[in-house]
This record gives sequence, structure tokens and C-alpha cells, in this order.
Amino acid sequence: MIRSAALEALPVREAVPALLAALGAHGSAVLCAPPGTGKTTLVPLVLAGLVGGGPRRRVIVAEPRRIAARAAARRMAWLLGERVGGSVGFTVRGERVVGPDCAVEVVTTGVLLQRLQRDTELSDVDVVVLDECHERHLDADTAAAFLLDVRAVLRPELWLVAASATTDAAGWSRLLGEAPVVEAAGVAHPVEVVWAPPARPVRPPHGMRVDPAQLAQVAAVVRRALAERSGDVLAFLPGVGEIARVAGQLAAVDAEVLQIHGRAPAAVQDAVLAGGTGRRRVILATAVAESSLTVPGVRVVVDSGLAREPRMDHARGLGALATVRASRAAARQRAGRAGREGPGTVYRCWAEAEHDRLPAFPAPEIRIADLTGFALQKACWGSLDMPLELLDEPPAGAMAAAREVLAAVGAVDPDTGKATDRGVRMARLGLHPRLARALLDGPPGAAEVVALLSEEPPREYGDDLAGAWRAARRGGDGYAARWRAEAKRLARAAGAGPAARSHSPTPPLPETGAAPRTPSVGDNSLSDDATAGLVAALAFPERVARAKGEGAFLMASGTGAELADGSRLRSAPWLAVAVADRGAHSASARVRLAAVIDEGTARAAAAHLLSEGEEVHWEDGDLVARRVSRMGAIELTVRPLRDPDPALVRQALLDGLRTEGLGLLRWTQDGAGLRSRLGFLHRTLGGDWPDVTDEALLARAGDWLEPELSRARRRADLGRIDAGQALNRLLPWATGEAARLDELAPERIEVPSGSRIRVDYSVGQPVLAVKLQELFGLAETPRVGGRPGVPVLVHLLSPAGRPAAVTADLASFWQGGYRAVRAELRGRYPKHPWPEDPATAEPTRHTNARLRRE
Repeated sequence: MIRSAALEALPVREAVPALLAALGAHGSAVLCAPPGTGKTTLVPLVLAGLVGGGPRRRVIVAEPRRIAARAAARRMAWLLGERVGGSVGFTVRGERVVGPDCAVEVVTTGVLLQRLQRDTELSDVDVVVLDECHERHLDADTAAAFLLDVRAVLRPELWLVAASATTDAAGWSRLLGEAPVVEAAGVAHPVEVVWAPPARPVRPPHGMRVDPAQLAQVAAVVRRALAERSGDVLAFLPGVGEIARVAGQLAAVDAEVLQIHGRAPAAVQDAVLAGGTGRRRVILATAVAESSLTVPGVRVVVDSGLAREPRMDHARGLGALATVRASRAAARQRAGRAGREGPGTVYRCWAEAEHDRLPAFPAPEIRIADLTGFALQKACWGSLDMPLELLDEPPAGAMAAAREVLAAVGAVDPDTGKATDRGVRMARLGLHPRLARALLDGPPGAAEVVALLSEEPPREYGDDLAGAWRAARRGGDGYAARWRAEAKRLARAAGAGPAARSHSPTPPLPETGAAPRTPSVGDNSLSDDATAGLVAALAFPERVARAKGEGAFLMASGTGAELADGSRLRSAPWLAVAVADRGAHSASARVRLAAVIDEGTARAAAAHLLSEGEEVHWEDGDLVARRVSRMGAIELTVRPLRDPDPALVRQALLDGLRTEGLGLLRWTQDGAGLRSRLGFLHRTLGGDWPDVTDEALLARAGDWLEPELSRARRRADLGRIDAGQALNRLLPWATGEAARLDELAPERIEVPSGSRIRVDYSVGQPVLAVKLQELFGLAETPRVGGRPGVPVLVHLLSPAGRPAAVTADLASFWQGGYRAVRAELRGRYPKHPWPEDPATAEPTRHTNARLRRE
């Protein structure tokens, strides 16, 4: 019997007429309805004609998570007074409860994508509702783009609804072709906000790490909420590990502490959503409880303010989850959980002043995640190069990396961007393309290992993939049950053996000497370790890694990898790294899950990364020439190269100069002086006079250092090159200006005493350092640089060669400054002449006694 009273109590009913009118006129609409209004449950029932008396339609509701799909189906069936599988059913990966009279089917967005690929027209569907589209999951964005294609080309009569409590309504309206926006009034239950920041600053989240002090703060706020408010408490935390740690800190509270997350068994999830048994409850949840779920009895929400988002390091081939600050939209969603059934309270574990600095919405996955799966879906839909209607365009670099991976595993034609038959089969497995490759190309038992990798096992299973496999076989926990079901599904999907495969298996081992035997697809004698290692290596060939020290490895991608202390894998010579993450400022990745392999397995799985060639480069201060066999960044064999390519040698020496600088060359005093003179002329006159700064000379090193550079073979040869002589090649010989070098920037200037004094051009203004007595009678300061020229800066020296005065105007010095210098120094140097009138005195470089003898 239909529960009419419950249906009438749902506020979204007031917006249903406007939604039906919008769909009738436009075929698509954006529905904005706050939490608890019934958009997930009443609207699909009305659209299907199950309530309200409208025409019967077939409706698909797409949810971002399995738990939400099951919960929504159960709620709708309850409202109709039926069991799930009648008028309302659901389909999630590995589970389908749909009867012959099903009018509303709730699916995950991943299931919807699979259905679209198999039945492009969705021929038996009249309406698709994309629920919680504000979360911007990649599958949801992809499904929306495909559905817009279907409406534009094949099924213009297909209705499409984008629904959410907090979304970019204007953006979705534009995407859906200026679709009408229908808004529903919210539930009248107020939610009080209590700001509960930590008493002392906590370290911001870093990678997967959350400051323990922040988790302790969440536990303290939960205890505070239990004391200050009535009703059950729902606390949001970023991940399963944080939930477990907070649960441990709440062991002594007078309440039932429950955990709900994507890994929790379906029975546990259902029990949490079914309501309590009379005892007060504390439910610790990840983002799975943000939307599409009503947790009965909850009147209080404690929000840690943290969330998990995917991150992809395309350069290193490492994908991981990162802990970030939750968006304001997520905070509104979480707070709304407290007001679903009555007035509630949300405790926010951050300061009110920080709230407005939070991002408005979660980062779209298409901008930050691994796009290999998206790219394969797109290739199967048409082509990697085809345009799609998306709220955000995928980054070009991420798509290029995805295309490279897909081409390497034979999923797409690299020229056309279209999916191959193998790629279509991989897409239909419902796996990441890397795991699909491992399933199709792997040995017997691959399905079980791939099932482990498709949902990372609990941390307590350890970091040894083969050991985790054995633990799952023995396990009686919820993870082990899900693993068994998924392994069976994958085994069926992959076929019964090599005859069912659509692509040749693991490529043969290259002939490179006495490498270990390579495991083969049909080899039933492989141990668990060998099977796990081969599967992981096939899925992630860039992550095969060779030991470079106890617990330290180098992956083929070029990234270092480290194992935790105590890991039994630390002594392995080779690893296939299945799961690793790398902090923003870490040089190496931390291995979370890996398997021991041998070199033969590594060579077979990463055959496309094998190369051999001559390498000539600058390393550790000298030229290195060798023939190297590589697997990506891993050096397999190295032999000295006796007769390297001269062009490679020349380039390596140039690299050395750019690395260590021009000091590698031989600089005589004359050479350094010539460089200073040229620098002065470039600064003063410009024109054809060359720039001789380090940057300029290094940029043109291949020009002015020839032919000496071509004859060099090592660092010592560079040290024999006379840089001064080589610099002469840069002089402006073609214009004739080179002949004026001594005129414009003379190396020496003759002073009145007859001495030829070297000019120092290395500083800004040329310096002439000369004993004061040698300039007697010189009225004008010497100039260089042509006419009118630049006066030199005269450093007047005492008879002992120490600075006595500095001037660029000798005439003024003789008239004024000289008297002070004479008064100070003639008593100290009485043997030298100190005439009262230096302008008329005889210049000399000798003492008075020498002058008298002469």
C-alpha cells in the first residue's frame, strides 16, 4: 500500500508541476532541492507515473555511490509499500535486484556508462535523472555528455534531469542547452551552526596524512555534542583510517559507535540506515553519507571539514587520494543531514573566519584525476578526438598521458583515436584500463588479484600483494566477501581461458641473456607470489622497480620508491608496485602494496619500455660515454663506449659548460682582460660589440669555442682551451670595428711618467690604478670608449701602492684634494716628491734621491 502521508510530507512535491512542465517543453531541467525534500525518492516515482497519476514511464536514477543507490531504491520501494525488485529496483557493480515490472531503476553512474556503451539509444528508457551532480564525479560528467549526444542525435524525446541540493545551477543549465532551473523549497527544520575549532593550530593535511591532533579534536567535539545535544550524532571524516582512529578514541562513550563507508559490508550499511534499536548512536562516516541518504535519528552532525579527492601525477604515473579542505557546498550538504527529521545542530571543527575561504564547490574530478578510464569511454563512444559537451574540459596533458597508456595496452588505435575491439572489451569489464589489461593478459588466478587491486585491501592485510591475496582467501570480513564476489564476476567476464582472449598475452621475453624464465598466461604452476607479481607488473609496467639499497627502489618511471620498516619486501631484488603515493615535497613514493618479481617478469611486462643505445652526457663533473640497456629509468646493463658519436660528445661538453660554468676553460690574465674590455664596449657602445656575460657566452658557446670544442673529449680538454684566444672570434671583424679595439678600449694607458698602466674594465667604470707621482702635470682625466668617451676612475696610489684617493676629475683633485693627501703622506714617505704645485711638477716613478742622481 502506498504510504500517502509520507509522500505528502515531502516538500519537493510543490516543485513537481514546474518540473514536469519544464521537461515537457524543453526535455531537460535542472532540479535544485535542499536535503530532505524528497528529490531522490518522490521525483522519480512521479516521473515514472507510480504516484500522482501520470503516464507510465521507465526511469533510470544515477547515483554516485553504491550505498546511495541501494538506499534510494529501498526508500522508494518503502514509499510504494513494496519490496525492492518490484516497481523499483537497483543495479550496482556485482549486484542487480530488478524485476520484470520495474519502472524505476537506481544505478551507479558507472553502471549507466556501461549501459550507454551497450545500448546507445537507451531504447527502453524514458527519463534519466543524474542525482547529486554537484559532486562532479568523472563518471557522472561523462554520462551527462553521452546523454546529451543521445538527445541531440538519436533520442530527442529522452528526458534528462540534473538534480542536486547544492550545485552550479547556471552551469548545468547552460550545459543542458539553457534548460529551465526548477527550485524546491527546503525543509523547515532549522540547523544551528556551532563553530568548534581546535584550541591550538594543527598541521594542514598532507597527502593522506591527517594531524592526529585534528582527529583528537573531532573525537572531543563528538563527546561535547553527546553532552550538549540529544539525538544520534553523525560525524564526517575523510577516510576509513581516520574513522578507525576516531572510533578507538570514542570507545568509552555511552553510545553505540558505528562506521559507514564504501568498504563497509552492505549489511552493515543497511543496518545503519535502518535506524537504531533504542540506544544512542554515533555514526562515523565518509562522504558516502553526504547526500542521497537519510540516517534515521540523526539530530547532530560533527564535520571535520576534511575530504578526499583523487590526484594524479602524470609524469610519474602515480595516482592517489589526497586529503583536502571540504568545500562550502559539501559543508552545506553535511549540515543538512542534521535537519532531515527535525531541528538539528552542526558542529564545524574549524573557525568561522575560515569558512568563506573554503572553495565554493568540490574540484571536478575531470581536472585532477587519472583520465585513462574516461579516455577509454570516450574512445568507445566515438573517438578520443571527438568533442563532448562537458562543464569542464579535460586538461590536455592528462588526456595525452591517458592516450599513451591506452595505446600501449592496445585499447585504442594511436592514429585514429578509436577504440580497438580489445579496447571495447576492456571497457565492458568495468575496470580501470590498466587492470583490464592485466586481467586479459594475465595468468590463471589473475581475476582474484585484479579484484584485490580494484578495491584496495585493508591496510591490516599488509603491503605484500601475494600476502594480501592469501589474507583475502582466509578472511571472513566484509572486504573478503566483496572480493570473492568481484573475483567471480571478473573470471566470468574474462572468459574461461586463453581461447577466450581477444589479444595476444604477455609479450615474449626479449633475448637479453640469462634472464629468469618469464611466467606465461597458460602456466598453471605459478606460485601466488609469481602470479601476483605478473598481474601487478602487467597493470603498472611503469612501476616495476629494482632495488638500489635496503628498502629503496627505483621504478621504471624514474621515481624512487621506499618500503616501510619491517616490510618483508625490503630485501627483494625486484618489485611490481601496485599502490604507492608520493607527498608533494617527497623525493620518493611510499609503497603501499607490491609484489616480488624477477627480472624476466619485469622485462616481459614492461617490454615497451626496453631500449638500448649510446648515452653520452655530463655526469659528476666529467663526460661519460657508455652503451646502456634500459627499462625506462632503470639501467639493466652498462658498458663503456670507446668511440662515441662526436656530435653527442660535443653536446655533452656544452652541457657541462652550462652546468659548471666558464671556469672549466683556461682563462689567462690577457683573456680575462679581453673579456672585460669587450664587456665595457658592449655596455657603452652596444652595436656590434658582443655581449660577454656568462649567459650570453654559454648560449653561443658552440660558435666561439670552435674548432677547439670539437676536438675535446673530456673535462681536461676543456681546461686546455685558451678562452681569450677563442673570444677573438666574437669581435666584429665583418664591420671593421674589431680593428678599433685598442683605440676604444686600450689594454693599457701611458701616463706622464712614461709607464704603461693596465686599465681594469671588470667593474662598472674603467679603473686606472697608478702612483700619484706618475701623474704630475696631467691636467685632464684620461678617457676611453671613443669620443666623447668615458673618463676612467683614477685610483691614486701612495708610494707603497696603497689607495690614497679616488677621482674621475684630476683637474679638481690637483686644486683641492691633493693638499690633504700631501699633508697626510709626505711625512710618511719623505723620500718621494710632494711638490706644492703638482700641475707643473715633473712626473716620476722614482724617489728624490734617484731623481737627484739622474
